[in-house]
Amino acid sequence: MSTRTEGAGDSAPIESRADLVAVFEKGAKPREAWRIGTEHEKFVFRTADLRAPAYAEPGGIRDLLSGFTRYGWEPVEEGGQVIALKGADGGISLEPAGQLELSGAPLKTIHETCAEVGRHLFQCRELGEELGLGFLGLGFHPTATRDALPVMPKGRYAIMLRHMPKVGTLGLDMMLRTCTTQVNLDYRSEPDMVKKFRVGLALQPVATALFANSPFTEGKPNGFRSFRAHVWTDTDPARTGMLPFVFEDGFGYERYADYALDVPMYFVVRNGRYIDCAGESFRAFLDARLPQLPGQRPTLADWKDHLSTAFPEVRMKSFLEMRGADGGPQGRICALPAFWVGLLYDETALDAAWDLVRGWSMEAREALRRAAPRLGLAAPTPCGRTMQALALDVLAIADAGLQRRAALDAGGASEAGFLQPLWEIARSGQTLADLWLARFHGPWGEDIAPIFTEARF
Repeated sequence: MSTRTEGAGDSAPIESRADLVAVFEKGAKPREAWRIGTEHEKFVFRTADLRAPAYAEPGGIRDLLSGFTRYGWEPVEEGGQVIALKGADGGISLEPAGQLELSGAPLKTIHETCAEVGRHLFQCRELGEELGLGFLGLGFHPTATRDALPVMPKGRYAIMLRHMPKVGTLGLDMMLRTCTTQVNLDYRSEPDMVKKFRVGLALQPVATALFANSPFTEGKPNGFRSFRAHVWTDTDPARTGMLPFVFEDGFGYERYADYALDVPMYFVVRNGRYIDCAGESFRAFLDARLPQLPGQRPTLADWKDHLSTAFPEVRMKSFLEMRGADGGPQGRICALPAFWVGLLYDETALDAAWDLVRGWSMEAREALRRAAPRLGLAAPTPCGRTMQALALDVLAIADAGLQRRAALDAGGASEAGFLQPLWEIARSGQTLADLWLARFHGPWGEDIAPIFTEARF
């Protein structure tokens, strides 16, 4: 989840609805300015006993964050505690139970992205060796109960932890026990955003299936390939899901602003303090009727904070976030931007992808969204074929898109090579989740402990 930063002009008060929409309008960029931002989370565990370290314990999360400063990262504090870092490779932040996230810098190519991932994981491993910590590439914590996990000292998390049980049964699991990889991409114009948003939403279950990597809960199989993706189906219906309105005539910046305005608030930040506004209306805030701040109107920073508290399968800020994939090993981290860049950053590929999904009904899209977490590549699709067959078609489109993009490394290789792990999954029909389940029931002898070695970065 986002670490709060306030940019130039963000303290300006919102004067009209146009200010809300302008956040999306200003995101439009010419093709040559399009960038790729990749975010990936991983579980931190003590190698001695496999438990999640607390923030303040010796060799815990605070010491880990402090260690990153030797590589040039600068601390970001909240309430006198270091809760994030910023640097040339973007930002390092904490999820609620201490999951460590790299929010990568906006980069031109996936080659650059993968180099950034490599630098970060090298730093993690080096610090981990000193502190007795390991880093786990899975989508859901394989052993820990909710009660066994620590909570990080970030104001927004305390508010969310209180609110989540009121609106869903799995929201605390989302916060404490999940890890994801996501990619953030640009759009050229409002029509370009609309097409990318629609393709991204419709094909998000394909990404969920290909990256499925969370088949265990509290040491046992949970019946899902991606339990992380299932968690989102009962977290908070007011701020999650497949957004049917995106596929309706007239969708654009204005309609997304309306959606965001209808998402209940979590908080407002004033003087570095998080004020609990959970369940309140941002529309009331616009009218200076927020009970916690009577007579005050929001700033652009408040609006950007609020946009970060909606969690649909694709989210818009001043770019589009693809949010359907489980966390996973290094090759899968690099594969996710390859998958989406290949589909969305080449016009021919984008048209072909839209042709695949444009005839699907909302009911069919939702059914696919529900089936993918449990069945993975065996899920039925609106095409009348399995998810595996659909995934092969989608990968062919993405591969061709990357080949046409022709972003080559120093050795002349295209970005299409980063799709190789996904080709292996789609051709075999075996996801990482299937691999772990086979090992659990086979050589591991139904003992989950080996996953902390085999899924470790």
